[in-house]
Amino acid sequence: MTPDAEPGAHPPAPGAPEGGPPAVPDRLYGRRRGHPLRVRQQRLLEAGAPRLSLDPARLDDPAAAFATRPAALWLEIGFGGGEHAEALARANPGVGLIAAEVFENGICSLLSRLLPEGEEATAPGLPNLRLWTRDARHLLAALPEGALDRLYLMFPDPWPKARHAKRRFVHPATLPLVARALRPGGEWRIASDHLVYQGWVEEVMGAQALFEPVSDSLQRPADGFPTRYEAKAHREGRTPRYWSFRRR
Repeated sequence: MTPDAEPGAHPPAPGAPEGGPPAVPDRLYGRRRGHPLRVRQQRLLEAGAPRLSLDPARLDDPAAAFATRPAALWLEIGFGGGEHAEALARANPGVGLIAAEVFENGICSLLSRLLPEGEEATAPGLPNLRLWTRDARHLLAALPEGALDRLYLMFPDPWPKARHAKRRFVHPATLPLVARALRPGGEWRIASDHLVYQGWVEEVMGAQALFEPVSDSLQRPADGFPTRYEAKAHREGRTPRYWSFRRR
């Protein structure tokens, strides 16, 4: 799960195109670090993450960041431990996947599977996977308009208290950012196991005109992959819902 931000004014991210959104949420809520990092994790963050990350100053052509120019560009926001992002990238070698997460322990979890111990500074990782370890909303604002073919938001922090609704990623203030970055016809997939967030998705997405509903299911899509949050939901008796929306 990724931290969410309170809507507020902030200058466009580095590399943001002229005419982009005038304001981007600035303040992030939630954890950036859990337990203290071990030596191996510190090496992954210092030597691995920068090499495998998108350059914030070179987002005018994000496809150029991959070893081979991809046929499509996907983004997962809040990848948690990275199992879903890794599975997506391995199953779709012709797609360029940007995996966004600010929680350092989650970033280390993904990198620990991609970079063998002792090779944190040299191992190439996956050629079609790049990291974004900053606020994903700044990435959405900086990408060229229509750059993304698909966006994943898998089990985001529900922020269940009513007074915290403004911190949820699915929010009227965030929808224009997502719509701008997705090409017309591009797909936005959302999953949540929390009843409050499920109702919130229905409310917010039912009151907007940027996206049209494609599917609303209690079954994970056939081409989807499990996440640790999905497994936890099933263990604790909660039923996930999976939505797909298409950019109008």
